[in-house]
Amino acid sequence: MALLGKYEQSHVAVKVIQWLGCILFLNILAAGNIFLFEQPLSVSSLKWIQFFQSAAMFLLPPLCMAYLWSKQPLEWLKVKGEKELKGERLKVKGERVWAVVLMLVALPAINLLAHINEQIALPAFLEPLEAWMKTQEETAKTLTDQFMHVTTFGGLIINLLLMAVLPAISEELTFRGVLMNLFKVKGERLEVKGESVPHLAIWCSAILFSAIHLQFYGFVPRMLMGALFGYMLVWTGSLWTPILMHFTNNAMAVILYFVSLRAGWDIEMMDAIGTNDTLWLGVVSMVITIVGIYAFRRSTTMSNASSRISNGN
Repeated sequence: MALLGKYEQSHVAVKVIQWLGCILFLNILAAGNIFLFEQPLSVSSLKWIQFFQSAAMFLLPPLCMAYLWSKQPLEWLKVKGEKELKGERLKVKGERVWAVVLMLVALPAINLLAHINEQIALPAFLEPLEAWMKTQEETAKTLTDQFMHVTTFGGLIINLLLMAVLPAISEELTFRGVLMNLFKVKGERLEVKGESVPHLAIWCSAILFSAIHLQFYGFVPRMLMGALFGYMLVWTGSLWTPILMHFTNNAMAVILYFVSLRAGWDIEMMDAIGTNDTLWLGVVSMVITIVGIYAFRRSTTMSNASSRISNGN
């Protein structure tokens, strides 16, 4: 307990160095696990390695840093939202259901944005960079296909845990939990040196969130999703809302891939929903999503205002 909140008053640069040092140390430990598996690595072994790497990169560092940087780590990470602390459970559940439905409605729009992103071509002088980006994209796609190629319900559960539950929790702890907290999240306002700048923190974390995946032909939709997750954190005051949305997006991809394999459907066709012949669905999805985000924002604003009035603030 002696270390609890010990570095709470440290400069942000010191905190960044501590955080990166923690990531480096844990990743060195995780890298040693590769020697525990027989060569060549099987898909099962690759999944274990993915688990260790994700835990070392995104899950454990935020928990360690929250412990060092705050005397109330869970509140600092927004795992315990303001409304939850006040016991407003019904409002919290309603907001989360709304957020999950919004994420489901947005899936064709995400496919459409990804399709548009894929059409972007770099200038001729950046051809080596473009070739590297395509290589990274193909490598990621090959590995994802290997992980997702299961037809048993046991395999589906494992994939949901590895590719939906773990990333949703760990990546949100990192990008919306730690990164946005380094910009001093206070209630609905994000402050840097006393200046309210919610957009800066949200969009910086969203850009890093998308870039670190090294899948550049899906950069734009992933960045926009990251920004949406950030705004959801600010509007609701709870990290569980973006975690649920992140999980919903990943889980739907895993489930649709599984269903396609079991039913003998064209897997590529599932990713094309909202593009080409179903372009109208992508456009409708985008319009409804934008309206839904606006309505969600108005609803939470009114709810927060009512709470402050009822509390006499």
